[in-house]
Amino acid sequence: MQRLGGVGLAGLDRHSQSLQSFAALSSNLAQTQLQSLQSQLSQFRTALQSFAIEHRDAIRKDPAFRVAFQRMCASIGVDPLAGPRKGGVTGAGSWWSEILGFADWQYELAVQIVDICVSTRDRNGGIIEMGELVRLLSVMRGIRDPALGEITESDITRSIETLRPLGVGYEVITIANPSSSSPTKMVRSVVKELDTDQTVVLGVAQTLGGFVDESALMESHGWRPERARTALQNMLLRDGLCWIDEQEPDGNVSYWVPSVMRWQD
Repeated sequence: MQRLGGVGLAGLDRHSQSLQSFAALSSNLAQTQLQSLQSQLSQFRTALQSFAIEHRDAIRKDPAFRVAFQRMCASIGVDPLAGPRKGGVTGAGSWWSEILGFADWQYELAVQIVDICVSTRDRNGGIIEMGELVRLLSVMRGIRDPALGEITESDITRSIETLRPLGVGYEVITIANPSSSSPTKMVRSVVKELDTDQTVVLGVAQTLGGFVDESALMESHGWRPERARTALQNMLLRDGLCWIDEQEPDGNVSYWVPSVMRWQD
């Protein structure tokens, strides 16, 4: 019995040593793979940095090139156009901003967005269509510095994100468009959120070229007259999102919604 016990202990010892050897080998392989991966990432980062520096002007000025560059980086989990981040590696976000000179560009665009939203708030109640905002920004930037290049809706969305910490209510919202399968994007520059009826009114007004009345809401969505009248009156008196027109030839009252109208200035 003692002999069998000795053989058993020796076997357990050899098994334990084998497990330790396999663990050491596994650890060495994992360390080797990690070092190889770090080396590849370092080489890729260097190559991407060189590409970004070489094409920095094109990334800033050409929206199509900027989108293509962003998609290429997104496929590997890199967001080169993001601003500084909280937590994580110190300066991880600002490193790209510094390489591309993109942080100042986005902040400047955000200031221009605020400028336009504030200056048009009296006529649109603090809601402006994305396409109209792009147009006004293009006019503004063309007058100040044509070399800055075109901007896209994606650029505007990113710049508005930089305003979020300020808590001033700037946000990109979507409005269902009855005449199109794709929703309409709008920028809200007031803290108050739209209710469901206001969203419907905006969609119908956009379809009709900027105006809406009770009968249009009743026909398109089956509303009762009281609901249509209340929604329009709230947008007029409470929220200042529309203008009233009481001079229709047929005597009906129409409401014009500036946020979905096209302006020439």
